[in-house]
Amino acid sequence: MPENITSQLVSSLCPKRPADGHKGTFGTALIIAGSRYMSGAQTLAVMSALRSGTGMVRVFAPDDSLMSTRINCPCALLSAWGDTAASSIRQFDNYLKKATAVGIGPGLDEDDPRSYALLQHAIINAPRLVIDAGALNILARERHVLYELLSERADKEGFEPAVLTPHVGEFRRLISRDESYGDSDMTDSCMHFALRNKCVTVVKTHKTIVSDIKGKCYINTVGCDGLAKGGSGDVLTGLIAGFLAQGMKADEAAIAGIYLHGLSGDLASDDIGRRVMIPEDIPGYYDEAFAKTGWI
Repeated sequence: MPENITSQLVSSLCPKRPADGHKGTFGTALIIAGSRYMSGAQTLAVMSALRSGTGMVRVFAPDDSLMSTRINCPCALLSAWGDTAASSIRQFDNYLKKATAVGIGPGLDEDDPRSYALLQHAIINAPRLVIDAGALNILARERHVLYELLSERADKEGFEPAVLTPHVGEFRRLISRDESYGDSDMTDSCMHFALRNKCVTVVKTHKTIVSDIKGKCYINTVGCDGLAKGGSGDVLTGLIAGFLAQGMKADEAAIAGIYLHGLSGDLASDDIGRRVMIPEDIPGYYDEAFAKTGWI
């Protein structure tokens, strides 16, 4: 039976934060995201990661998508992709040396060959990884190669399982060609997908489901329809990436991320109203959400 995610559970997952720590102590989140006409997605992910408690955040994105992040997230480090997949991979390798977690997908151009190359390289080489949005659609399209790489992470020393964060439509694309399970029962489908591909799977619905690689399922208990707006998932990706960067295990980062994201949405709804709240409001309520769960 699935377990409800409660404040008490999330409170027990809080990463340690020594008073004498510095920015290097709290890790670096590397966000691979963005495209010319979806630059806001990467900005929301970066904004959320910056508020997560991690020490530094770098966005690695196409050059023509960086202006939004440059203006709205002055604390972030900005780096542009190379002109080719090969040059982009070389740059990624340099940034990965200093990153403690990678988030990939928000606003990503699925048809850009650099996107596929970076996703494949991240699955193989990033010890802590969250995959969302455009990267999930690439994953579904290239499953004949990438699903096996996902599974292999579970046996690599020093690697955490990847965290996948699809909404229902993306999840159906991920499982649509697999005859081993269907989507009639979303909880069972989430569990079977996580088990088969050895990845922590987060299916975003009105009651978000998390399944770990051992078949344990959790159901989120907070959140409201004010979160049902484009960009909320990008905020969640940044938050989970930030938690991973601070050294949290993949399943714990996913559980804490969806709960604190949902609770922040509830707080925003109470203050602003669920009809008018927008995704960029959510990180502004992390302080209250963290305080309510004993993280501050």
